[in-house]
Amino acid sequence: MTFEILAHTPLFLTGVFVFGLLIGSFLNVVILRLPARMQHDWECQCRELLEQANDDNDKPPPGLVWDRSRCPHCGHGITAIENIPLLSYVFLRGRCSSCRQKISFRYPAVELLTAVLFLVTIWHFGPTVQGLAALVLTGSLVVLTGIDLDHQLLPDNLTLPLLWIGLLLSLFHVFVDPVTSIKGALAGYLSLWLVYQLFRVLTGKEGMGYGDFKLLAALGAWLGWQALPLVVLLSSLVGAVVGLALLSTRLHKKGQPMPFGPFIAAAGWIALVWGDRIIDLYLRISGLR
Repeated sequence: MTFEILAHTPLFLTGVFVFGLLIGSFLNVVILRLPARMQHDWECQCRELLEQANDDNDKPPPGLVWDRSRCPHCGHGITAIENIPLLSYVFLRGRCSSCRQKISFRYPAVELLTAVLFLVTIWHFGPTVQGLAALVLTGSLVVLTGIDLDHQLLPDNLTLPLLWIGLLLSLFHVFVDPVTSIKGALAGYLSLWLVYQLFRVLTGKEGMGYGDFKLLAALGAWLGWQALPLVVLLSSLVGAVVGLALLSTRLHKKGQPMPFGPFIAAAGWIALVWGDRIIDLYLRISGLR
């Protein structure tokens, strides 16, 4: 009862929102730097495989935690006062303090989105183990969405740990029991894998990447197999609507690949927070309950 009262106090909710802004700022760093570091590691492994000498001038990209952020245009090191989530962007009027080049609007957008998602998540679950675990899943989905939009890539570095965390949480019945979690992971992976294989046989093309299978498997491990039909339905529906809208406005060229991971991630988060209510509403409307 104490936790429930605490979860709805203005001071606590404000703290959650500020915490979400701070985490969102870090997620921006991960979205930007993780693919670059992965690319560098792949190149080093290829040179090692081909027995080629590494270039001494080829410095690795900045790390995810300790390396200082810099302006991509002039290399200006971002100071602490210039790195306050959301506020710094407003005070700087969206421009670098050194070269006055525009700062991408995506940085404050990710910070604000993360803060809002964290606020809704804690409002729903409260300051509980479920709530903390849900924040981990929410932040991971934001990162995966950003990377997939930029590179059409869902890194194993993120999807596989997310899968194992979901299975681990099931041992303590945080969201679902172990059997439901394992069934969810298997059903999530195999369902999209079968669709992928069928599409490739019929068209000779690849309709999606293996990262999509692993992401849906991770969501199955977290939420159980019962949530997967809702996730697939929502992601397909939203993906179709967004795709048609982009094609009609010519913001997306016909035949150009469109990442499916962001739609799976969005549907997964909706299922995390409101999945039970949506399923219950559908059963009542359809007369099945």
